[in-house]
Amino acid sequence: MKAVIIDYNAGNIRSVENALKRLGVEPVITADKRQICQADKVIFPGVGEAATTMSFLRERGLDLLIKSLTQPVLGICLGMQLMCRYSEEGDTQCLGIFDTEVKRFINQRHEDKVPHMGWNTLYNIKGELLKGLPANPYVYFVHSYYVPVGDYTIATTDYIQPFSSAIQKDNFYATQFHPEKSGSIGEQILKNFLFEI
Repeated sequence: MKAVIIDYNAGNIRSVENALKRLGVEPVITADKRQICQADKVIFPGVGEAATTMSFLRERGLDLLIKSLTQPVLGICLGMQLMCRYSEEGDTQCLGIFDTEVKRFINQRHEDKVPHMGWNTLYNIKGELLKGLPANPYVYFVHSYYVPVGDYTIATTDYIQPFSSAIQKDNFYATQFHPEKSGSIGEQILKNFLFEI
């Protein structure tokens, strides 16, 4: 089984690579279109800023490539946001795989901190990516922007308001949280993606 991590200067590539190695998978980190297309599983990680990253992807033709992939694809954090149609971050037109917008958290109370950082709960879980998890598992988040709850939502989390902590459409899966930093829960999610989907 060949797993590829798309290389586009994302800050969490090494931690994703290490998480896969712990599961016995040696991923290829590449921006090479042929290698990405030939992979059995593709991971689109992300820590960074939406507009800059979309420019990077467009310059290399990776924007069109990612949308055209037919094997299972997992977006993580910024990767999830870039799979959406539009992000308020940098007023950015994104990939449009998910027909939804990415919005910035607005503090409602003094104690609301942006970014949302730390451990939080998943609820209303469904779908094959999240199967086998205990009720209301904790996972690790770091983000200032969110995807509203909608038709694609397969897990919800509350912070300031409910938002999509995971989404799915066809062969595209995405998590706002970082499975590679979410202990045994994240490990189960990565196992599901790599070996069960």
